Amino acid sequence: MRPVLLIDVDGPLNPYAAKPSRRPEGYETHRLVTPRWAAAERDRLIEHGLPNGRVKPLRVWLNPLHGPALDALPFELVWATTWEEEANDFVAPVLGLPELPFISWASTRTTPQGGVFWKTPEIVAWARGRAFAWVDDEITDSDRAWVRAHHDGPALLHRIDPRRGLGADDFTALEEWAAGL
Repeated sequence: MRPVLLIDVDGPLNPYAAKPSRRPEGYETHRLVTPRWAAAERDRLIEHGLPNGRVKPLRVWLNPLHGPALDALPFELVWATTWEEEANDFVAPVLGLPELPFISWASTRTTPQGGVFWKTPEIVAWARGRAFAWVDDEITDSDRAWVRAHHDGPALLHRIDPRRGLGADDFTALEEWAAGL
């Protein structure tokens, strides 16, 4: 059984923290209005007293070369993003990826103690001991320690800089980790 690669969208695939006026090389700009984004924007407009205001699209930078590069890795690909199934509708087609399974997050998110990211316990529960690598911009040493203490299988928690997104060195690290299993 191949290991799983759990993929976050914002940070690894969408370098949202890059300077707004400088799209990273290789990325294309997309203006997206997903159902979740539209609902959140409508709520924001209502809170600001603008119930009939226009929903502003979400600016997303995506690199079309990431799809083939991800698909070539020796992993089963799974979305581990708050985009959930919307990643299949809005991100996967741009990257040329097929529809992927996704982790459906608990509706009530609780943050564990000690600086552990809220996704971490849910990912470990989802993996059920299976080998996984996870790319996300929120990963810290606290998450790595938590996974070591609570996950019975191999795991690589690989933090991606949200100012640059996935790079060649990240793909190399993922390939090397999978080869070492």
